[in-house]
Amino acid sequence: MSREQGQDQGCAAPGGCGCAGKTEAAATASINGVPLQAADEVVDMENLRQRAYSELLRQAAQRAGLLAVGDVPSLDGVLSEAASMAIETLLEREIRIAPADEAACQRHYRAHTARFAQGEQVQAQHILFAATDGLDIAALRQRAESLLISLRCEDEAAFAAAAAEYSNCPSGAQGGQLGWLHSADCAPEFAAALFAQDEAGAHIGVLPRLISTRFGFHIVRVQDRLPGHIQPFAAVHTAIAQTLEKQAYVTALRHYLNLLVAGATIEGLSLDSADSPLLQ
Repeated sequence: MSREQGQDQGCAAPGGCGCAGKTEAAATASINGVPLQAADEVVDMENLRQRAYSELLRQAAQRAGLLAVGDVPSLDGVLSEAASMAIETLLEREIRIAPADEAACQRHYRAHTARFAQGEQVQAQHILFAATDGLDIAALRQRAESLLISLRCEDEAAFAAAAAEYSNCPSGAQGGQLGWLHSADCAPEFAAALFAQDEAGAHIGVLPRLISTRFGFHIVRVQDRLPGHIQPFAAVHTAIAQTLEKQAYVTALRHYLNLLVAGATIEGLSLDSADSPLLQ
């Protein structure tokens, strides 16, 4: 379909890393004989798969009589306005989900109560291994993971020294200090690693895994936490229902795309499962 920067205080709120999944397609790819790229065009695999799922849906809309047979697919992956509208109609027809019921919402609330805390604060420091154009991302991750392992049992002073030596963030000069953070101060990927944890997961110390963002890989040490207050179910009921309905929609869309993949002749790429960019 036609288909934050962090705060000034040291990239504590960056978004997701987009450096992975850039494997180039080895040959011209096609869906049911329709090419997805020009003969001399090199397309990274993520983009190629995006085009493939869009083309599968475009052809399905034609078979359903929602799009004129004469609609011409483009080689750059950009759908015509008519095709985009037809696909929207197709998905409205093919993917129907029931509203999330009260019992399901209550179960979700009880299972994830800590996610509905407001006002929680985390004091943290980090080390950033920045991802830049042309850099070997796998090697960068390996270096970050090696340092993470060595810091797991070290104290704050050792972490600060490592931040000063290795971090590509200006906060490295202050030992990687980010200060006290609220969830709203951080981009979703960063906030998810620090907040919305249950009691057992409210980690203090070096987080056991790297945080991946668009800026690279972060080693994070949580120094302290201040708990927030839990919002009552009534205040978050609508948000929970929307979350559950979105999850149900994604599951249904993945199933529908898998059916289209199973019935298509696909050349030049693999679509073994519908882990589609369209679902993200």
